Amino acid sequence: MTQFTSDRLLLFGATGDLSRRMLLPSLCALDAEGLLGPNIEIIGTARSDLDDQGFRNFAREALEQFLPAQRRGGMAQFLNRLSYQPLDANDIDSFHALAQKVGTPKQGLSIFLSTAPSLFEPTIHGLEKSGLACENVRIGLEKPLGIDLESSKVINDAVAHAFPEDRIYRIDHYLGKETVQNLLALRFANLMFEPLWNAAHIDHVQITVAETVGLESRVAYYDDSGALRDMVQNHMLQLLALVAMEPPVSYNATSIRNEKVKVLHSLRKVKPEETVTGQYRAGAIGGKAVPGYDDELGKDSNTETFVAIKAHIDNWRWQGVPFYMRTGKRMPKRTTEIVVQFRDVPHSIFHGRGAKTVPNRLVIGIQPEENITLSLMAKVPGLDRDGYGLRSVPLAILTPDAFADRQRRIAYERLLLDLIEGDQTLFVRRDEVEAQWEWIDAIRAVWEEQEQEPRTYTAGSWGPSAAIALAERDGVTWHE
Repeated sequence: MTQFTSDRLLLFGATGDLSRRMLLPSLCALDAEGLLGPNIEIIGTARSDLDDQGFRNFAREALEQFLPAQRRGGMAQFLNRLSYQPLDANDIDSFHALAQKVGTPKQGLSIFLSTAPSLFEPTIHGLEKSGLACENVRIGLEKPLGIDLESSKVINDAVAHAFPEDRIYRIDHYLGKETVQNLLALRFANLMFEPLWNAAHIDHVQITVAETVGLESRVAYYDDSGALRDMVQNHMLQLLALVAMEPPVSYNATSIRNEKVKVLHSLRKVKPEETVTGQYRAGAIGGKAVPGYDDELGKDSNTETFVAIKAHIDNWRWQGVPFYMRTGKRMPKRTTEIVVQFRDVPHSIFHGRGAKTVPNRLVIGIQPEENITLSLMAKVPGLDRDGYGLRSVPLAILTPDAFADRQRRIAYERLLLDLIEGDQTLFVRRDEVEAQWEWIDAIRAVWEEQEQEPRTYTAGSWGPSAAIALAERDGVTWHE
């Protein structure tokens, strides 16, 4: 593996929404803290017909809108690092002009590729032909990487033709979130958890990714994708893999990704009765009326905006432990969380005193609030003449409070810095992506075989009632 820190960063899709909201603010924040090399140059490219100054003006507006004022120190210095070259990905001459703009890096070039899937192949071909795929170049790939296993392999094959695996960085921005990374610290840096992290002590796991928004600016993409491809295939399966993985040999890219892919290969094929799909109808969120999916789309559609799945991992550690996953749009609140529900004590000495125990529960909040809460049983203060009182009380670690002296970061800050410096730990390997798609494709095949259509649910609710029943059949209640 060639190790180098890039002194050039090339952003494809530089005038797009992701760049405006996340990439440019992240890079400016890193630069303000002196975390980017002093000589790094950032070149943006897209179809937009801009010059260097036009792109800097675009970046300035984005920073003023999406980056807090206290993190914009040295913004002028950052803007001076920016330059721009228009590009038509289907025109090979455009890539030769781009290569001239990039110039010859002294150390290396990192490319961040955020384009439509249809442009992956011509873009990789253009990079090869123009000399922008040599050995001191690495490439970061933003999702979606295909719409199924077959199309994913086509994209991966095209990229692999120009770049070896150790210079390919497949991005899942959830892996850049502090609380997601904290899963590893929670499990493997605390003796109290790992001995209990198995089927003997854990009853079930819940993973919820809920959004209050509807289609917004993603109309065409989302209707072709749906909740299963948009959220479950990448973000949620990565969360599941981090929760369920075996202890890696060490904290490095190879060891961690080896253990994640073992989990993904252990996922049992889902049965028809283990999935529920839904599509929202008009309702209200936060007291404001919102339209239904078909109304927003402007036509009838069978695309699911909600999916709930009961998953099983067929290995020694997790046999018999269900993993309940649900994600949806137009939910009552925005939240991403993992709930680890422990089993009850095997025998309670307090039953004779009229006290009931409640199983411990670990809740890992990822967004919008980053926190970890462990519920513990404790005695209620008093003389106990009316019975011995027990109550479940939370032991909470609020990340903003526990680390008040540390800067809260955008997930892309970590990922962009790792791309520039060449650390693959928080990026997804090809065999992970393909294992995820294989499992997802099998679910879609079940839906097609059963001619399963999404059930309707009212915007502002937690999805179709069948999703509640999916868990309640096992005596489980979704955490809300």
